[in-house]
Amino acid sequence: MTANSKEGLRAPVMTAACVADYLLWAARERGEPLSNLKLQKLLYYAQAWYLALHNRPLFEEDFQAWVHGPVLRSQYDRFRGAKWMPIADPVKQPNMPLDLKAFLDQILDVFGVETAIALELMTHREQPWIQARAGLAPDTPSNAIISKLSMRDFYKAMQAE
Repeated sequence: MTANSKEGLRAPVMTAACVADYLLWAARERGEPLSNLKLQKLLYYAQAWYLALHNRPLFEEDFQAWVHGPVLRSQYDRFRGAKWMPIADPVKQPNMPLDLKAFLDQILDVFGVETAIALELMTHREQPWIQARAGLAPDTPSNAIISKLSMRDFYKAMQAE
């Protein structure tokens, strides 16, 4: 039994790398190259809102509750060489369904206008990251997993408001 089925969630729709590639590609098309920090937060909000709206994860990998907010380890490692600079790695527009592209474009419309630091601060005020860190000091390192169920429930409740 997978973690998703234990949490009552259906199988994910694609890979985290594919979502990251689309966000990087689409942001560049808009003239807004992304840093690793900002990419991490956009990936987080894409996953969170997809869970809230569709009761299934966008991708399988779990976020960790790091000091600077939620981090998807595979994509952090993939782009770690960029440090705090815009990611310059070449990416192509991935092939994905139009409805998924539209969803990710909405994530960029809503969250892409914010700075990386503003997005970090937003995640620090929200329950999924806070719960995963379980009372740790803000500057204490952590690899604690942010539960997909907590993400789904928190953002579903926000949607209902």
